[in-house]
Amino acid sequence: MCNRVGGSISILVLLLLNTRNCSASIQYDAPGKISFNSVQAWAVKLGTELYHFGEFITRKKEVQDSFKSAQIEVRDGEKLVQNMADDIRAMMELKISAVKRIVEAAENMAFDKQNEPVPEDFQFYNSKEMDEPYDDVSLTTTPEPEFNVDNWIVRPPTKSAHLQANPHFSNIPVNANFSSVHVPTNVYAWAPEVIKGIHWSEGLDTHFINNYQSDPTLSWQYFGSSTGFMRHYPAMKWRADPVDIYDCRTRAWYMEAAASPKDVVILVDRSGSMTGQRRDIAKHVVTNILDTLGNNDFVSVMTFADTVEEIVPCFEDSLVQATLGNLRELKLALDNFETMEIANFSAALTRAFELLEIYRNNSGGANCNQAIMLVTDGVPYNYKEIFERYNWKYETPVRVFTYLIGREVKVADVREVKWMACANRGFYVHLSTLAEVRERVLEHVNVLARPLVLQREKHPVVWTPVYANVTDPKVADYLWEQRERAEQKERFLSQRRDKVLFNSEKEQDRRWRITQMKQGQYSELGNSQYQLMTSVSMPVYDLRHNEMRIAKLLGVAGTDVPLSEIQALMTPYKIGVNGYAFIVTNNGYILLHPDLRPVFQQILKPSYNSVDMIEVELFDDDRGPRNFSKELTALRKEIIDQKTGNKVMNVKYHLDDMKRVSRAKKHYFWTGISDSPFTLVVTIPENYGRHRITPPPTDDIHRLSLTSKNISARQYLSDKWSVHPDWLYCRHYERTFSSPEEELLYFLERVAKPGWRWPAKPRPPEHHKNKQGHERHNNGTPETKDRNKVTNSTPRNEYYCDHGLMQALVYDARNTAWFNKSILDSASDEKASEFIQRFGYIVAFLSTHSGLTRWQTHPPREQDNVRAEFGKQWPRSIDEVWYRRAVEQHYVDPLSYVYSVEINTDKFPLNISNAVVTASHAVFHGDGYKKAPAAVVGFQFKHERLSEWFENITSSCEHNKECVTCLSDTWDCYLVDNNGWIVVSEDVTQNGQFFGRIRPDIMTKLVEDEVYKAVHIVDYQAVCFREKKTTNPASKLMTPLHNFKIITSWFVSTTLWFYNSIALSLAQASSYSFDDDYVTPTVAYQSYENDEENDDSYMSKPTNMRTLERDFEKLVLINRTRPTPCDREMFLYQLEYSNLDAKLNKPVKDCERPFYAQLVNYTNMLMIVVDASCPREEASMSFIEATEVQYNESLPCLKHVHPLYRKQPTSCIKNHTEESNIDMCGRGSLPSSNFFWIIFSTFVTYHHL
Repeated sequence: MCNRVGGSISILVLLLLNTRNCSASIQYDAPGKISFNSVQAWAVKLGTELYHFGEFITRKKEVQDSFKSAQIEVRDGEKLVQNMADDIRAMMELKISAVKRIVEAAENMAFDKQNEPVPEDFQFYNSKEMDEPYDDVSLTTTPEPEFNVDNWIVRPPTKSAHLQANPHFSNIPVNANFSSVHVPTNVYAWAPEVIKGIHWSEGLDTHFINNYQSDPTLSWQYFGSSTGFMRHYPAMKWRADPVDIYDCRTRAWYMEAAASPKDVVILVDRSGSMTGQRRDIAKHVVTNILDTLGNNDFVSVMTFADTVEEIVPCFEDSLVQATLGNLRELKLALDNFETMEIANFSAALTRAFELLEIYRNNSGGANCNQAIMLVTDGVPYNYKEIFERYNWKYETPVRVFTYLIGREVKVADVREVKWMACANRGFYVHLSTLAEVRERVLEHVNVLARPLVLQREKHPVVWTPVYANVTDPKVADYLWEQRERAEQKERFLSQRRDKVLFNSEKEQDRRWRITQMKQGQYSELGNSQYQLMTSVSMPVYDLRHNEMRIAKLLGVAGTDVPLSEIQALMTPYKIGVNGYAFIVTNNGYILLHPDLRPVFQQILKPSYNSVDMIEVELFDDDRGPRNFSKELTALRKEIIDQKTGNKVMNVKYHLDDMKRVSRAKKHYFWTGISDSPFTLVVTIPENYGRHRITPPPTDDIHRLSLTSKNISARQYLSDKWSVHPDWLYCRHYERTFSSPEEELLYFLERVAKPGWRWPAKPRPPEHHKNKQGHERHNNGTPETKDRNKVTNSTPRNEYYCDHGLMQALVYDARNTAWFNKSILDSASDEKASEFIQRFGYIVAFLSTHSGLTRWQTHPPREQDNVRAEFGKQWPRSIDEVWYRRAVEQHYVDPLSYVYSVEINTDKFPLNISNAVVTASHAVFHGDGYKKAPAAVVGFQFKHERLSEWFENITSSCEHNKECVTCLSDTWDCYLVDNNGWIVVSEDVTQNGQFFGRIRPDIMTKLVEDEVYKAVHIVDYQAVCFREKKTTNPASKLMTPLHNFKIITSWFVSTTLWFYNSIALSLAQASSYSFDDDYVTPTVAYQSYENDEENDDSYMSKPTNMRTLERDFEKLVLINRTRPTPCDREMFLYQLEYSNLDAKLNKPVKDCERPFYAQLVNYTNMLMIVVDASCPREEASMSFIEATEVQYNESLPCLKHVHPLYRKQPTSCIKNHTEESNIDMCGRGSLPSSNFFWIIFSTFVTYHHL
């Protein structure tokens, strides 16, 4: 081995010295052309030298030998997807079991204790008022002065508790000994019904804790009450930024469990009387109704006066799915309707009933509950004949909810509007203020839940679509608006400090580029700020048989399931490189997918939870945006229907932050996850995905440790190594570790000890499956009380390990332990050290299929101040771009290395002095006709060394003759990779840029010659930025008071303007500093004018006023935008290797074809030599920058016009015979006392923020 390595080094050193001698000879820029033979010789020489250097530095042959004993196993996709689905289902059963125990306990406690009086000194843990975590060392604090509550009802203070950061709960400070209670801003915690629920639900803590002990993978557990509070475990300090708008009753886990899916038609009165506050209340009512809808619901919003009109015209005569995108479109449209004329209730009700009847007959929409929501300030009569014709003769399938708006309403209006609701299984609400809207609107959820409560036996299990922990989707628009305000403030201040610099063309161009970069969305490398999850929830019923005949929904119980936990069960090491698994919901939306990108600039995208499967699985065809093939839609339908099947498809996919593209044939396998709305899909590459590497059965970790006298396998992992941070090797539920590597070493020590047992997969404990649900309620008998004190005898596993993955990792670690030795130790040639030193800092790395990554630096150094260590920067093994590309390249040329340089963009400019070149090569292990990727080896070295190497070779002539080389000013030479990115250019600023941007004319010819293929990619998850339009302020009654208001506003604004002018003048008279927290446009504009050169007074220059205003608006004021879902398309490029030599072996034809292109041997690079003396031709190049796809209509309208198949939820409980006995069907406006407490609770909440 040593002789072979030494011989290779000698050859390489001689090649290098010869190259240097050639380059040392004097080159003349003689007139003429570079010959084709010269370019071909350069490409061969560069490729050969790079290849031998790579073989030496990576020790690839030794790596291949390390896997000789490995076995090749056929990867059975059908078996793989079924096993994964079974594991995920087992995990889901654990969560469902926990929720069922909470539901049962809550119903028992409410049955026994709901009517018990609340002690006057009762205290509870209020999440908003919990103490912040503190240091045990310094406990001295200054007590805050107490708020004077002499005029208020005195209540006991909130319990205080110590919180501690817990890694299992995203490092949020928690206390796992009890739960705490979140109360929404609009709910008063000490209202009788609320405090009663908080009191009796304290007993749930025992069940929360028992659940967590029996299943340590459980995340947050909670009970959301229909009165508004949410008890969650563990206790934590609720963080509201900027304000707390969270209400559990508007979250998907609550809404979907509280009632079966529904079709809703909202009718909004826009007659002339619905002006001013009434219009505002009506809009608020509609907004709150929309907030209670989810992906399984369908809705239509119509306004009516003399005519009936959809508020979004393209949604005419139809119900739209209540996705975040559609709801956003409806809410924005609410700002545009005008009030006028007289309301035609007959036309509106008829239109609504006919629309619902069409969907009912066609089994469309939600195909379950149906409801009409009527928002008005009064009706002339009750329209009984319409209800008889459209509703009563069909046994009242449509519920009617009425919302009477206005402080002063007629008795007749109340009577008729209430009758309309009561006669149609609905609910009536009278609203006179904005403050009471939320509470009163939520009444309809309890009404829709009545059939569920009355039947009592079934507790439907609901799984939500993907969502981001506690973040409300409405916050996204607010955060973007705050960001733009901060940007506007910065522009004001910058312009004020140095107007000449700010107004300069260079500075304006720089700011424009920053704005463009901020509006990009392809560099969101993580969504760490948000934790994506799904939730499982079940309704909780009030089981009392009371005389008031009220079917009461107590609330909803549930638990969160982080998607990372599901992803860990997908065993990615079994799927292999360039394969992946994903989950699709019954609506066709993605629950989990490696290309789900829910975040842009650390803000949630407006439609992040309704990304369709068809929008991330891009099939390789030439169809335009949203013109999906029948083959693709048929595949989608089978997956949604939860059938089991498989299919081979040609696909295209992007890499490297949407800068590279690849095309391949992939095999899809899918099966439904039983008792859930989800389908699991596994995607495997068709060629190298058929087989996988497995260690021999004799290499059992525990057995080897015992036969080696208890020597731990950790001896094979000594220095410079890492493991995949997202893979589940072993997980300890009671201990925390600083890194995945530390946790792995801990378990390797434990495996080596006698008595080790591989833990079995956890299974759900019993949750009273076979007990009759309501025989257990015996009015608080001792048996019931004993049952409430449930203890879980299920033994708790303190850890879990993936036996197969651990086995593979230890096998790889043992057989590659030699990689820790320096290459200098294994090379016998004396010149090896000199050879390495000539190339400066080199990193050699090895990454295996089990997620293990090793690396060595040459020469060794303690640390690199410029960049992190290789394995810390790229620890994700088979998921890293260089790993994936190397395996793909093996089927192009099994001897070649994949070279790449960091991409140079406006957003991330390349620092060429610190740039490195990465080369990677796939190592396959074969057994007869079967082979599989075992590892990837590679090396990194400074980019400047490759540039020197390239320059030395391309400046030499054959046989030391005089010739024209790349040193000539009339020739430009490049190394371009297989995706069109420049690896080396004579102009260092061009390195890392797209070749088509530098020479679009040459790139166009290469595409025409089919050397490169332009691959059309559409990003269906993009975000565009629409300019905000001025909203219509609505019609207002022009009363004398209104005129007085205008005069008062003018007076106040003039006074403020005068004050600001004086303040600025005083500031300018002194030494100037500008540290204000906020600058108004008025102040900034005055500063802009007063700083003009030779300025006497801006009042003396009226002729320049408009010019200054225009300049100010153009240069300083930004265009306020709103993030909006959109589609963006781009063209990415890929080298076409088929018949490549014939395409490249073409001579230069003067300026008709002014370039040579040759494939650099054993690489993925082209050497392109261009005659710079030829004029550059104008070429229309399809650049890689994404541009918005322009449709003839908005994206929500387009999706609505071309709907995709969805599967309706299986559970639908919409009727019950006993519901007719319920008399409660309406509420008036909030009593003054309750309204007072809403205002008080709101004040107290903001006081504590």
